[in-house]
Amino acid sequence: MPSLPVRSPLPASRSARPRGTADSPSQAPSLSPRLSPSHSPVQRRRALLTIGLAAVSWGTAGAAAAVLHRISDLGPITVSCWRFALGALLLLGARPLVHRTAARTSRDRSDQGRRSSRRLLLTLGTGLLMATFQTCYLASVDLAGLALGTTATLGAAPVLTALGARVLFGERLGRRGGGTIVLALTGLALLAFGSGPSASGPEPLWGLLCALGSAAGSAAINLIGQVQARSGRAGDPYDRALAGFTVGAVCLLPLAAATGPLLPAPHHLLAAAALLGYLGAVPTALAYALFFAALSVVRATAVSVVMMLEPVAALLLAVGLLGEQLTLAAACGTATLLAAVLLLPE
Repeated sequence: MPSLPVRSPLPASRSARPRGTADSPSQAPSLSPRLSPSHSPVQRRRALLTIGLAAVSWGTAGAAAAVLHRISDLGPITVSCWRFALGALLLLGARPLVHRTAARTSRDRSDQGRRSSRRLLLTLGTGLLMATFQTCYLASVDLAGLALGTTATLGAAPVLTALGARVLFGERLGRRGGGTIVLALTGLALLAFGSGPSASGPEPLWGLLCALGSAAGSAAINLIGQVQARSGRAGDPYDRALAGFTVGAVCLLPLAAATGPLLPAPHHLLAAAALLGYLGAVPTALAYALFFAALSVVRATAVSVVMMLEPVAALLLAVGLLGEQLTLAAACGTATLLAAVLLLPE
């Protein structure tokens, strides 16, 4: 799951409409850098390919976690803790290669000093929310299955973001926005009442509730990013992701130690270690590095469409690799949620 990047909210008023970007997991910069008119079509195609690779890799995170749950005795909290810790270490190591921080002026330093306490609180809050939404997502995969957990999370997150933007910023939804919300609620209802235990996971209803908790955390992160952006203090998205992963890992560590083993079961130690390494490296550190590198080249509308590869990849892995079967109602709910996300305007 994209844990961070989330699709743009529904239409805002003309005078206060933000420039949103697409997550997982996943997932939490909400505003893209200003696009340069000098980017060539070749550069844009490469950027779209890069974002597509990031989206597909996010779609594999839930499958890797589902296999981990089966072979390692590790719970969602422990898996999230390992993913955050490894992702933070790899992002920190890759930072000099993908991000060059410009020298701050003396005015920037003094401004940073005056607002350091507020930024610290926002960083801690973002890290807590990241830990919440990622753990809830993995719990939804464990309880409801990869296909339903991923679809419900991705379908609900932009809708909750839109509703939050309506309350906080007074953004108007409009007819298209209202239709999107109706579609999303219909899809969630079909998933909730049309999925039997044999078709997805052992507790699909509880899994759906966990997915909604994950979507709420993701939406809250996106709204915090918009509040910062509107006040001119959004900061660098790469550094925000790095800080969020670090805080999330620290917050999850005591919970992971209290709720279960921190290390995989010895009978599948190598396989579990490989999957944990994959979760930290590919759908976390590498995916976010690719996403941030291409984000300034591609417009938000194109990003929203390409990011649909994430739930498609998760659905294919759920059916083809994990052997999940969707009921007719669940399949209709999945299609309805995907249609609702596709209707999201820039």
